[in-house]
Parts: sequence; structure tokens; C-alpha cells
Amino acid sequence: MTNPAPPSSAVPTGDPFRNVARLLRLFGLVDLCALFAVVVPHVWLSDAARAAGLEGLPADPVAGYLARSASLMYALHGATVFFISFDVRRYWPLIRCLALLSPLHGAIVLGLDIAEGMPIWWTSLEGPAFAATGLVVLGLQRRAELQVVPPGTAGRDDRADSPR
Repeated sequence: MTNPAPPSSAVPTGDPFRNVARLLRLFGLVDLCALFAVVVPHVWLSDAARAAGLEGLPADPVAGYLARSASLMYALHGATVFFISFDVRRYWPLIRCLALLSPLHGAIVLGLDIAEGMPIWWTSLEGPAFAATGLVVLGLQRRAELQVVPPGTAGRDDRADSPR
């Protein structure tokens, strides 16, 4: 069951909602850095792979295509997250959905990293970081909702004081 977006008129000026917006902007900007990998020469991608402890990027065109298209998807995600950060009240349910999906995404990425034999530092960071970002956003959303709607009153109809 998902909570509805907090009503605009009930939103306090700033604090808890500002924290959600700031965090989303940070996450969005980090993901937007992946645009760099979309346009750099193949040799730079290969050098970066070697620096990460891999054997380099194969010269096969599909390897470059997959690396660049995955980077573009990260950047698209970053642009989306950055965009919705400017109206968190409007996009509250979407933010919740993305945050709820993040732990699943993190678990799948962790499994892929293990299956593909990625370096241990990579494996221990990538998937868990995805999961953690979603959990942090969910925590900030919960905190914001508690400041807007007092505990024990969420979803209560004020007209429902009499038994039915």
C-alpha cells in the first residue's frame, strides 16, 4: 500500500521536503556523470576498465555499444531524478516507486557482478549502493510525511468519528 502524496497546502516551508530534493539532485548529478563514458574514445573506456582491475574493454563493437548504452541509461536515470527533484510534492509517488525498486535493483546488480566476476571492491559497492540510496530516500520520505501528518492520523477521515 502506498501513501498518497502529501497535500501541497500541508507542506511546511522547506526542511524535510528540501532534504529529499537535495538528495535526489545529488543522486541525479552523480548518474549524469555517466554521459562522459558515452562520448569518450574507446581506448579511454578500455584504460578505465584496466584501472578498475579488469582486462580492458574488448575491441568487439558490441562491447563498446553495451558500455556506452548502459552509460546512457545511467545518465537518463540521472536526468529524470534531477528533474523530479524540483517538484518533489508533485512526483512524490514516483519518487516512492523508484526508491522501493532500488533495493531490488541493487540485489540484481549484486548478483550480476558476482556472476560476471567483477572485482570485489566493485561488487561490494555497486549493488549495495543502489539499495542504500533507495532506503535513504524512503527514510527521508517517511520523516517528511510524519512532519506533515501526525502519527496515527494518516488516512483517517475526520468525518468518521461515529461508528459505522
